[in-house]
Amino acid sequence: MSERGDGVSERGPKSATLPATAKIPFGGDYNPEQWPDEVWKQDYRLFDVARIDTVTLGVFVWGLTQPAPDVYDFSMLDRVVERASAEGRNICLATGTGAHPAWLARAFPEVTRTDFEGRRHRFGQRHNSCPSSPVFRRLSAELARRVAARYADNPSIVAWHVGNEYGGACYCDRCAVGFRNWLRKQYGTLEALNAAWYTTFWSHTFSDWDEIEPPSALTEHWRGPNHTAFQGITLDYLRFMSDAMLANFRDEKAAIRESSDLPVTTNLMGMYRPIDYHRWAADLDFASWDNYPPDDRSPARMALAHDLMRGLRDGQPFWLMEQTPSYTASRDVNPLKRPGVMGLWSWQAVAHGADAVLFFQMRASRGACEKYHGAVIGHAGHGDTRVFREVTQLGTELDRLGDATLGARTPARVALLFDWDSWWALEISDGPSRLVRYQQVVLDYYQALWDAGVDVDVVPVTKDLSRYDVVVAPALHMLKGDLPGRLEAVAERGGSVLTTFLSGRVDEHDNAFLMDVPGPLGPLMGIRIDEWDAREPEVVNPVRLHTGTGEVEVEVEARLVFELVIPQGAEVLGTYQADFYAGTPAVTRNTFGAGHGWYVAAGLDQVGVTTIVRQVLAHHDLLGPYPDTPDLETTVRITPDGTRLVFLLNHRDQPVELPARSDGTDLLSGEPIAYGQPVILDPHGVLVLRESAG
Repeated sequence: MSERGDGVSERGPKSATLPATAKIPFGGDYNPEQWPDEVWKQDYRLFDVARIDTVTLGVFVWGLTQPAPDVYDFSMLDRVVERASAEGRNICLATGTGAHPAWLARAFPEVTRTDFEGRRHRFGQRHNSCPSSPVFRRLSAELARRVAARYADNPSIVAWHVGNEYGGACYCDRCAVGFRNWLRKQYGTLEALNAAWYTTFWSHTFSDWDEIEPPSALTEHWRGPNHTAFQGITLDYLRFMSDAMLANFRDEKAAIRESSDLPVTTNLMGMYRPIDYHRWAADLDFASWDNYPPDDRSPARMALAHDLMRGLRDGQPFWLMEQTPSYTASRDVNPLKRPGVMGLWSWQAVAHGADAVLFFQMRASRGACEKYHGAVIGHAGHGDTRVFREVTQLGTELDRLGDATLGARTPARVALLFDWDSWWALEISDGPSRLVRYQQVVLDYYQALWDAGVDVDVVPVTKDLSRYDVVVAPALHMLKGDLPGRLEAVAERGGSVLTTFLSGRVDEHDNAFLMDVPGPLGPLMGIRIDEWDAREPEVVNPVRLHTGTGEVEVEVEARLVFELVIPQGAEVLGTYQADFYAGTPAVTRNTFGAGHGWYVAAGLDQVGVTTIVRQVLAHHDLLGPYPDTPDLETTVRITPDGTRLVFLLNHRDQPVELPARSDGTDLLSGEPIAYGQPVILDPHGVLVLRESAG
């Protein structure tokens, strides 16, 4: 395959969205450059057995494709791409810039990062490229340009993969300059910046842009990145660094666009704190992400991350770019996926909007830090392992599914707001409690929705909310723009808005509102909060809740933060049972227009959260078909032609029997299902029901 002189594909650049495939792509990250040719032959024979139809190639080949500053050698990548094409595989081709080569760091030391402690790094690791380095930006874009120009006309390529798992931060002098330029664009004047950062505090007023330093262990921080004297400075640096790495992605995407109109993505990492993926969404042709949950006991957490990724591009399906078929190798303890779990979790991704199921890695690396990371094919190259058999079974099922789910959307009437600014602002705040974790609060409320079998859109705070009956906004610490008014509009037309403690506290600059807590949410919630209490995690204040079913009450536990609520028209649904504020409101509901604002003023346990969430859902008749069957997940996707696909996933180690709620056909077995018919799901079993028309 020759390198074109003009670098332009005959197709020309056009708009792109999802890759065009005949079925859900199945395969994963393949690194044949690590192996001799005889291993390639063995791999592709096993790929045929497992129905592997898609490979991601070239993620970490910069050192091979550009072995010196002015030398480009595509001989290895040519062979890798040509072999995959000859074997009939779809290719997601990477630009190879996931880690820079050793010669680059030696020739241009500026490309390596300076860490939070002020130490300039040398060559090593992979997330070690300064996003503000002109040399890094120029050379990474040039490599992307050459890769795209060289392979753009290969019909096997269905998508481009830029970089790899962007993340980390840099605090070097070039990033300091970049930060100041970013601030000039954001604020225009030093007067506006000083006002936003509240710099009259501690004599921090800036009189020259060059006086501004990145917030680090050498400047505003103590005890680590979450302990800062000036939250506004730190918050803006988090935003800047997210944008700086986005600029790197844009560099490479623009270079690709000179030759190809195929979709471009990069593999995100779900609920990853350092990067605001909502700031990236418009630049991704389609979202893709790597699912590596922290343990093997968190299906709701994975579902939340899937829904978050689907919500990046307004509900468009995403790609599951990476998952392990067995175990990871990056943690202190790396549990093995039990029999059936890999298939179950893969189908969970499809149920929540995945239009691809891919693994890392296809063959286990022989050396370095991921040699014990799970793989479809192990070091011995056997096709008779349990893991390979399960991958083969999944490949067979996906072949049977065909194109049935491609492009299908989720018809959610419930939205959960997820906001990186609130995440950052809450966790860098000095008070009320450093023990509150944004992600955990959000997960508690998502868990209640998941248990109830509700389809949920996880969306940014800028999302149009007019289609939703219920909006859940846990720990909505920061209120930006017209969000308060849009939340009021949800309630005004008959919807419900549910929010929690530590919401409505600060504006977009992390400055407190000059009004009663919860700030601009006060009228919607019908409450006022003057005081709050924070206690150690072992301190429990019981909360007595009205369940909404006659006179029945339930007592639950609350921890960490206890806000003292003064109703301003709101109805009391739960009260504290201890301390000097015993008998005062902990949970309220306020009538607003035709709907309600619900406020949970304390860190309720999961039973308490679930009790409140189910009252909200029941009011709108939104409980799922099996809300009282534990660990049974239900979701719906609607195909472009209007067909409803219902997914039932059994996360138990035991079988579960339940009555069918509609007529249809199980797409995995081909068996017809009738309404009311008993359906038995095996342990970790899956049913994909295509409902009958009408």
